[in-house]
Amino acid sequence: CLQHGGFVRFLEGYYIVLITKRRKVADIGGHSIYKIEDTSMIYIPNDSVRVTHPDEARYVRIFQNVDLSSNFYFSYSYDLSHSLQYNLTLLQRPYDLWLSEASSAEEEVHTQSKQDSFDIFEDEGLPTQVVYGLQNEPYYKYVWNGKLLERFKDIVHHDWLMYIIHGFCGQSKLLIYGRPVHITLIARRSSKFAGTRFLKRGANCEGDVANEVETEQIVHDASVMSFTAGSYSSYVQVRGSVPLYWSQDISTMMPKPPIRLDQADPYAHVAALHFDQMLQRFGSPIIILNLVKKREKRKHEKILSEELYPAVINLNQFLPPDHCIDYIAWDMARYTKSKLCNVLDRLSMIAENVVKRTGFFINRSEFYCHILRPDERWGDLGGQITNSGRVQNGVLRTNCVDCLDRTNTAQFMVGKCALAYQLYALGMIDKPKLQFDTDCVRLFEELYEDHGDTLSLQYGGSQLVHRVKTYRKIAPWTQHSKDIMQTLSRYYSNAFSDADRQDAINLFLQVYQPSESKPHLWELPTDFYLHQRSTMALPLDRRSYTLWWSEGILSSLPVAYDEVPCEENMKKIKVKRVNQFDESIDIYTEFFKPYELTSFDDTFCITMTNSAREFMPKSVGVDPSPFTVRKPEETGKSVLGNKSSKEETLLQRKTAASAPPPPSEEAISSTSEDDSEEDRDEDGSVSQRSTPIKLLTESGESSRTQEQTVKEPYGLNLAKFPAENDLLIYESCLILALHFTRRLTCVSFLPLLLPSLYREPVSCFPEDSIYGVAPPQVNRDSRDVFESHVMAGQGQVRALCRDDTLMYREYVKNRYM
Repeated sequence: CLQHGGFVRFLEGYYIVLITKRRKVADIGGHSIYKIEDTSMIYIPNDSVRVTHPDEARYVRIFQNVDLSSNFYFSYSYDLSHSLQYNLTLLQRPYDLWLSEASSAEEEVHTQSKQDSFDIFEDEGLPTQVVYGLQNEPYYKYVWNGKLLERFKDIVHHDWLMYIIHGFCGQSKLLIYGRPVHITLIARRSSKFAGTRFLKRGANCEGDVANEVETEQIVHDASVMSFTAGSYSSYVQVRGSVPLYWSQDISTMMPKPPIRLDQADPYAHVAALHFDQMLQRFGSPIIILNLVKKREKRKHEKILSEELYPAVINLNQFLPPDHCIDYIAWDMARYTKSKLCNVLDRLSMIAENVVKRTGFFINRSEFYCHILRPDERWGDLGGQITNSGRVQNGVLRTNCVDCLDRTNTAQFMVGKCALAYQLYALGMIDKPKLQFDTDCVRLFEELYEDHGDTLSLQYGGSQLVHRVKTYRKIAPWTQHSKDIMQTLSRYYSNAFSDADRQDAINLFLQVYQPSESKPHLWELPTDFYLHQRSTMALPLDRRSYTLWWSEGILSSLPVAYDEVPCEENMKKIKVKRVNQFDESIDIYTEFFKPYELTSFDDTFCITMTNSAREFMPKSVGVDPSPFTVRKPEETGKSVLGNKSSKEETLLQRKTAASAPPPPSEEAISSTSEDDSEEDRDEDGSVSQRSTPIKLLTESGESSRTQEQTVKEPYGLNLAKFPAENDLLIYESCLILALHFTRRLTCVSFLPLLLPSLYREPVSCFPEDSIYGVAPPQVNRDSRDVFESHVMAGQGQVRALCRDDTLMYREYVKNRYM
């Protein structure tokens, strides 16, 4: 199945970008979200009329450096560029506005049949009609192929317009006594002022900041997969660089280049533009959590705090007191070094205050369990209460210098607090409070760490350096060496590969469009004027320094202006002429796809990021609730261990499926009764020389005739014994282990060992057995490479050879000359 990703043109004809492979990663209300796995780029004009250009191939290579198979997502029927609150409240606007819009659209398509023109309503006889034929304009700030589709969106069919987002999307399954709850995390990276770490800092002249990411966590009861009948809740928070004109000098190779303010902004013009966008999209209150350092021996990060705080004070004096921007400054790095202060306890207090002020979205009114088990924190929760539930008003904006490590931990603590309120609102828990070391929080922590690692790789060039375990001070000693490696990886990426990545992003987002009359992309000394287009034009309509917000925003607060049913917002919504069996309308057809060949795994989305069964206790008799605090030895997954990859999970499932079943109660009782003093060792322990063999050989045939089911909580159900070949392998390995541990003579076990020892070799070594291993031969070149690495680790760097010197000169020549 080929999906269209856009058209692009360099110096010759147009290319079409096709999505050739996809993978389902999440499901929200029956709408599937896919991750791009592979793409293809096809030249459209015929080669016979192609006029070649010498630099065309280089532009193609730069464009393809943006790997679309790396964290790009799309959906056929769900708008990923907007939040769940916006998508679900879209159909709750006044009906007369939709009817007028539908009638105007009906006049334009008067040539269509009467049946098609009135199919936009599900049932016109009902007093509250449900509009299912609406198509909303995406929020282009988070669409990464918007420029690739801009020239053709009005002339091609809407099914060809596949808007993709960049960032992260993960979904985990939480089992609450067998009741499935899906936790989905969606991160949308902004396509405005996008780039790499040291090359994109601060904000541009239009108010767009670097590394701006909107993170949304969605919690819904997976037993009902419908937006109209199911229960859904979401919470949104934002991260982004400090909205000032600032940058870092990377002309010298330094781990921390000095921070400099590029332009004086006494009236906070760029900050006003940025917060104007936030008020329009999220409403009020806007809460800033600034995590940069306050006390430094040498001014570095403190420069940003000293400039941001006066800017917020200047903007707040013109806003009404109820809608002022809240500013919270907290030196998280200084608190981490203190042994008396707990960082996460302070973050939890901040998170509780933030969530109470902004509230969260839920599409259901209060459950009866809230009346039975009232909680005092639920009464003073912020947001807006509607007839159908609650709506989030305002947003938290978190930032440090890089918006990576400290920011991700702070967002996790706020998300953890919001998750407790969401589960309480859905009737899953009795009070809005979650504790660490529970299965639920561990699941949520791994989801946020995957989220942080992905965003850190996209912006900083490495994974997270400091994680939640680091700030909890429970990280193992091996974590410190990994932190050093991640720091070195980030430094190497910033020094050598960020410039090429920045060129690729500029070309993919069409910030730079090649032309014969312009210099080439690699010839530009800087891309400053590509991202600061307003600096090249005269300010014909200069914005007011006092009334710095857009028209109509102040009257809609605390509700976001984008969610107000006004005439301007109505123009962004079009009435789609579709029948009731269209894929974007019919949830059953879109989810189950009866018209094509599907597999069980793809349909039910088993390949999730995490599942609660990975954290559930394996022993019987332990409370299976995911909200019970557990010790490390009780969990199915180690607290201090690394995150298990998907391959490890599959390997564990295969190992568990091929393992032999435990002995029956009769066999255990008979064995325990037959254990005499002759079968005991010198230390008094029972010898196991004959017990397992007896179970597998003597009682194996009789047990195969019976259906024995081994049941474990949240585990496997084994209805039959393993295959014959697996039993032979198990017997041979068991005999070998018993033979060499008990130091028995080989003569007594020779009849049993003969059929088991002569197996096919599975190794590439020339000699590989239990008696000896001959290592493979290593050539001289490999030894030289290894010795040079060892010398470099000891601080003895070998002299560069002639080939290395020429390669470095060629790189400098191509990059800077």
